[in-house]
Amino acid sequence: MMTVTIQPTGVSPADVLAVARGTAKVVLDPAAVEAMTASRRIVDGIEAAGRPVYGVSTGFGALANTFVAPERRAELQHALIRSHAAGVGAPMPREVVRAMMLLRVRSLALGRSGVRPLLAEALVDLLNHDVTPWVPEHGSLGASGDLAPLAHCALVLLGEGWVLGPAGERLDAADALRRAGLAPVSLAAKEGLALINGTDGMLGMLLLAIHDARHLFAMADVTAALAIEAMLGSERPFLPELHAIRPHPGQAASAANIHRLLQNSAVMDSHRDDLAHAVQDAYSMRCAPQVAGAARDTLDFVELVAGRELLSVVDNPVVLPDGRVESTGNFHGAPLGFAADYLAIAAAEVGAIAERRVDRLLDVARNRELPAFLSPDAGVNSGLMIAQYTAAGIVAENRRLAAPASVDSLPTSGMQEDHVSMGWAATKKLRTVLDNLTSLLAVELLAGVRGLQLRAPLEPSPAGRAAVAALGAAAGEPGPDVFLAPVLEAARAVVAGSELRAAIERAVGPLS
Repeated sequence: MMTVTIQPTGVSPADVLAVARGTAKVVLDPAAVEAMTASRRIVDGIEAAGRPVYGVSTGFGALANTFVAPERRAELQHALIRSHAAGVGAPMPREVVRAMMLLRVRSLALGRSGVRPLLAEALVDLLNHDVTPWVPEHGSLGASGDLAPLAHCALVLLGEGWVLGPAGERLDAADALRRAGLAPVSLAAKEGLALINGTDGMLGMLLLAIHDARHLFAMADVTAALAIEAMLGSERPFLPELHAIRPHPGQAASAANIHRLLQNSAVMDSHRDDLAHAVQDAYSMRCAPQVAGAARDTLDFVELVAGRELLSVVDNPVVLPDGRVESTGNFHGAPLGFAADYLAIAAAEVGAIAERRVDRLLDVARNRELPAFLSPDAGVNSGLMIAQYTAAGIVAENRRLAAPASVDSLPTSGMQEDHVSMGWAATKKLRTVLDNLTSLLAVELLAGVRGLQLRAPLEPSPAGRAAVAALGAAAGEPGPDVFLAPVLEAARAVVAGSELRAAIERAVGPLS
């Protein structure tokens, strides 16, 4: 079993994925424990001196000027968690909640939050015992971080609130802790605030989305190449010298992928020297690397932003090594919200151009002598006609989701939090866009496979043969109409999985 060690320097994206989606065990490095202990000594000193400090001896948000007596400060922290656990809606997926908890541990371990190590240890215990808080989907504005979602996590530490059951059901947190052999914790000054003030939810979702987008953008090159091959397109627009003169790195990588995928194909050889062949392919074919490549470059930027956030102290207030406790705005999610909105736009367009290629493949007037809707018996049979309807509907939804969330600020907390990032909404809808992109590429995969099957007896490229083999059991051979939904589900699984790419890379070499 893999072990992820939380150090006072943070964690890596791979660490987050290993905990969120895998079974990695989490441990705290002794140096992280010492960093937390040192910052806690500073908070204890402030308490002893009776100094007024936000979040330690005062209320929160619009109540920041309300002094809280020493004997009520633990009560203040508990009340904060209960009142802020105010989300509603369906539960967030287990992987999102686990990523969020790990990132909160990371934040505390940086030694700038003024909490006792036992708080981080309690979160680690939840992760290692697979106790996942029930976190409703609505509640965060990405302003003082993900307050409500993180409060739902913190509430479980107190032995209150809800957790996710094995089948996604809602269970009592106190019972779940008892079954796991864990005890509730009691909070001291500053600790409730430190558990909920940060960008951990939106950062967790963004890191998961980056990983998924990286895979899907490579698969978009695969499905584009299959469609181009099936439509007797040209490989010449993907020659490296044509992309060297427009040096966008993502474009060059995508073009190189498509060019490699189209080699050693009897289908491509069949028309390479045909003078009647189209001089120029349609934009959805010829410009595939320009769109997918721009998305890759967008993803590189988003990955840079997420990497910076992984190194960041996002709590408020923060405890500095010289003893000062200062208020910051580092919890504001604008960097992550902007990045998520940018990537959602890019991913939506990767799906939109894929749908255009599907439409061409199905249209007897434009698909270069393939049967209408890729059915050998069109008329009685509709082939993939309605699969393209499904793709068109998803493209329309992705266009709505690509509208930025990060420009939609609403003031809260009596105008104390008068500008919010909506970063939670931006990253949540980004994940929906990517899930939709998986479906769009699945439709293109099916259409490309069907088109190549209909070019028989011409042998397709190695990539084409791998795709036909991967989808063959579900799709079968071209023929009478079948119940199509299970075939599309199988195609989604192929797109989302790693097996097809691995098979193609064994045949043609690594893809970018």
